[in-house]
Amino acid sequence: MVCAVRGSVVRHADLDAGEPRLKLILAVDALVPPLTGIGRYAWELASHYQILHNDLDSMRFFFAGQWVGDPAALLQPPDARRLALKRKRWPVRYPKSWRQWRLRREMRGHVFHSPNYFLPESVDSGIVTVHDLSVFKYPEMHPAARIKHFESGFASTLARAAHLITDSEATRSEVIDYFGWSPERITAIALGAQPEFRRRDASEIAVALSGYGLVQGGYSLCVSTLEPRKRIDRLLAAYLDLPPSLRARYPLVLAGSTGWLSDVLRDQIERGEREGWLRYLGFVDETLLPLLYSGARAFLFPSIYEGFGLPVLEAMASGVPTLTSNSSSLPEVAGGAAWLVEPDDHDLLRDGIQQVLCDDSWREAAITRGLQVASASTWERCAKRTLDVCRRFA
Repeated sequence: MVCAVRGSVVRHADLDAGEPRLKLILAVDALVPPLTGIGRYAWELASHYQILHNDLDSMRFFFAGQWVGDPAALLQPPDARRLALKRKRWPVRYPKSWRQWRLRREMRGHVFHSPNYFLPESVDSGIVTVHDLSVFKYPEMHPAARIKHFESGFASTLARAAHLITDSEATRSEVIDYFGWSPERITAIALGAQPEFRRRDASEIAVALSGYGLVQGGYSLCVSTLEPRKRIDRLLAAYLDLPPSLRARYPLVLAGSTGWLSDVLRDQIERGEREGWLRYLGFVDETLLPLLYSGARAFLFPSIYEGFGLPVLEAMASGVPTLTSNSSSLPEVAGGAAWLVEPDDHDLLRDGIQQVLCDDSWREAAITRGLQVASASTWERCAKRTLDVCRRFA
């Protein structure tokens, strides 16, 4: 047996002869720091595939037209990243068509999995993960360049894809309806929460929270990019309508990149910060984020549309009572553990926030149920199920 766990190829000569010999290529284009949700998905698959190397005959990583030996290097400082991406230079006399032919030859006999919507031009067939259809359903909520990219390239990917993976049954149903795909050609595989998202004692997180001027159980939390479909504007309006004493006792903490920060939302944030009931932290490093979750009194995530809604799972894994929307995949992810609301109904959203903050009986039941739901959704399980899908095409 030859095993290069952090190399570009993992080989096993003693695999059970009765098992399909899976040679897998994973696209890692989404591994760009800081990791987005899709970047996290790609990283967890890459990491667990290397742990699960006994299930593979070979494993290679593909980034922007070139092979990558160690995907972890893509998340390192610029110098290390450039070294990992040092491209093999073909003589200028070799045209693009020849280079594409060469890549196809190297990929022969492998199953190619793209975890980020698109198959590269050099891939004739493969498995593709479609996380959501927001660019089609809510185009007004996306930059023009992203819409153009999907309009020009996604049809080609669907024409070549042998199978699709979605993060939820809700998205799977959308893909079936929107593109007319056969249900047998789409598999829903739930995402997972990292072990770092767990219940913690106050002493374990006190120092980290004090750096933000926070204490355990003394704030509500929303982790989200600030963009229209996340309904942060609705959340702030509802929070402002809570009794002043409740807002003062449990200020709202927002964490996440600015995204589509509209002028109205900017004004709302500035007003809340001036009045003392809102803290906007911006992007929070992933080493501190689990501590921020575990210290929250409640987690609020009123997004109107998600392919999965990973923050909801992470909050429940942290033992935090959660409010989220009653739409798209979010009820599926919550599994009966969260308070569900229509985010565009101001009164229901405001009353739901107060319920999650103040109803101790409901809170206790929600914590117990949330921990049960989250324990069944792990990245290891996600990786194993994804490998099972890939093995069907070996």
